[in-house]
Amino acid sequence: MWVLYSERPLLAEELYHALGVEMGSADLDPENVPALRTLLTSCLGLVRIEASSSTVRLVHFTLQEYLSNDPMLFHSPHSTISEVCLTYLNFQRVKDLSPIVYWAPSTMPLLEYASCYWGGHATKGMTESAKLLALKLLNKFDKHISAQLLLLHYNQTRGSGPYFFGARGPTGFTGLHGVAFLGIAEIVAAVLDMKEWDVNAADCMRSTALAWATRRGQEEIVKVLLEREDINPTRDDWTLLTLAAENGHEALVKVLLGR
Repeated sequence: MWVLYSERPLLAEELYHALGVEMGSADLDPENVPALRTLLTSCLGLVRIEASSSTVRLVHFTLQEYLSNDPMLFHSPHSTISEVCLTYLNFQRVKDLSPIVYWAPSTMPLLEYASCYWGGHATKGMTESAKLLALKLLNKFDKHISAQLLLLHYNQTRGSGPYFFGARGPTGFTGLHGVAFLGIAEIVAAVLDMKEWDVNAADCMRSTALAWATRRGQEEIVKVLLEREDINPTRDDWTLLTLAAENGHEALVKVLLGR
């Protein structure tokens, strides 16, 4: 399931830690992390470790086609993966890490993947348990290492947009900014109800939650935020219409023109 549905090829060490996560646990038990031999034996020869990249792959592309054509083979794979990632990010040893880093520590191999991709999995499948874990993470997101890693990853893959320097950590990149950035419409209402947010507050990249949602084409979240009486659509240095247009979000252009 992990090899088939991961957002990018997983390193062997990342997969070990993913399989070692016990749902509902407060921290990682190292004894739960399987060894390479155990992993390969359990998969009955269907996966291999690619020598050149140390990533875990299915033995042949025809196997991937076969598994992909059976949607009932794995029950809610994306919600399961998001729940594992969120459990990992809420581990005490992760919360204790400094958010001012430029790469994930080698002692927590799943941290980079979990930080950058839990949102993508959550948008494809969300359970109540994952929702609670997400809200727990987002409550103090601007002080969490996963927010830093997410923004650093954004820098590496962005086509355009503000640059994140990272030297002072993810200051101001709150849970509201995070959910707008990730586009998880299923929990945006719950995030807004968590506390009294300043919905017009700018983060370390001078962007509001509304600007992030617009820039990244999160139409449902833009609509939710625009419905608020305390929202200021002209707060940002760039107009929202410009952000929507330059990023090719035609539906959002229409929404904003309607406003």
